[in-house]
Amino acid sequence: MLAFFGRIFSKKPSEEQVDPMKKFLIAGLGNIGPKYHNTRHNIGFKVVDYLAEKEGVSFATDKLGDIASFRFKGRTFILLKPSTYMNLSGKAVNYWLTKEKIPLENLLVVTDDLNLNFGAIRVKTKGSDGGHNGLKDIQLQLNTTTYNRFRFGISDEFSKGRQVDYVLGDWSSEEEKNLPERLEKAAELIKSFATAGINITMNTFNGK
Repeated sequence: MLAFFGRIFSKKPSEEQVDPMKKFLIAGLGNIGPKYHNTRHNIGFKVVDYLAEKEGVSFATDKLGDIASFRFKGRTFILLKPSTYMNLSGKAVNYWLTKEKIPLENLLVVTDDLNLNFGAIRVKTKGSDGGHNGLKDIQLQLNTTTYNRFRFGISDEFSKGRQVDYVLGDWSSEEEKNLPERLEKAAELIKSFATAGINITMNTFNGK
């Protein structure tokens, strides 16, 4: 009899199923390859790289992207760097949401924004793609404009006709000096998103 109840109530930790509502997909957008590594357009990659290093986890190559995961305060964070290149980011995001059975409200997309000053933060729950090809493809693949996005300001300090060169250019020395503090703030924001919720996170971090 005891053995019977033991089989019912005992379960190995490895067999435990994670509640989908406690799983979060953090998708940092960027382009793969060494030449894009330190560019402004790759700030999404840089943010999730920073968070992974901070949490002591490493990325492994998987289907449509590199994946790392960690747990914090009962939440499971799945970090994604799509390998599809920026313009097809939605394919990877949609795949991992489906594979991990993560609800759409637990998605946070991290991307660059020319309309914000360097390092400025803006979190929104919906909106247009703003001309950003990565967000445009995510909207197409998810068939909605209602998903959480974390825009990281890269400013618009470029002359007419030089936008592409600027976005795909490396950070300036002044920006490099200030990035660590901004990346730390970004990591705090991501943890807040999963533990405190999107509304508190917007009120706490927007404009900071």
